[in-house]
Amino acid sequence: MSQHAPEFAIAFDTPTLEAALALNDALGEGPEYAKLGLELFTAAGPEALRALKSRGRRVFLDLKLHDIPNTVKGAAGSAARLGADLLTVHATGGAAMVAAAVEGIREAGGSTRVVAVTLLTSLDPAAMPPGFVKPFDLHAVAAALTAEAVAAGALGVVCSPADLAGIRAHLKHDFYAVTPGIRMAGGDTHDQKRVATVESATRDGASLLVLGRAVTAAADPRAALLAARAERDRVLAAKA
Repeated sequence: MSQHAPEFAIAFDTPTLEAALALNDALGEGPEYAKLGLELFTAAGPEALRALKSRGRRVFLDLKLHDIPNTVKGAAGSAARLGADLLTVHATGGAAMVAAAVEGIREAGGSTRVVAVTLLTSLDPAAMPPGFVKPFDLHAVAAALTAEAVAAGALGVVCSPADLAGIRAHLKHDFYAVTPGIRMAGGDTHDQKRVATVESATRDGASLLVLGRAVTAAADPRAALLAARAERDRVLAAKA
């Protein structure tokens, strides 16, 4: 299980930098990461990262790099020079690719940490691409990808919160776990199939809980974030 209280990352999945900065203002000050993903990065590029960093946010750059090792090495080095705090790569790119990302950051003199995406939360066993043997053991595959990525130098992995307990049961040791698909109790699952509540993800030992539309689409994002913090803190208090 994770040895520390889990933190939160808020998904800044906005079409413009102006909308992202408005969301940042609506959230107010706090320790939460800004998760900067493909939509905003494609729209605003590195300026989005710089703007969020200048407002005191740690930035989780969620680009899910997946290419030949040399290309990923160069991209990871660029992310490090921009000041990203976390960077995603796809674990299915292989150990050499993950190691190349870590090496690119080291050579750039950055402190960015790599987290490797195991299996997308939008997939379930029935939706796996052709060629995957069915029935498909998600937990076993995710655990194998986790072990390989961490051995290659990744801080940890991004995995479905619904898979977390099963992965830990396979590995028998601690690892840094970023869990997307988090919602508050009773919340909408949207287009994700393997989701969990703040309560259950905290109980299962998540390290970083990613909140998207559960907060960003709320009438009052700040109030929704405070509710998520309270839900997490109740679990931690009960475990103490």
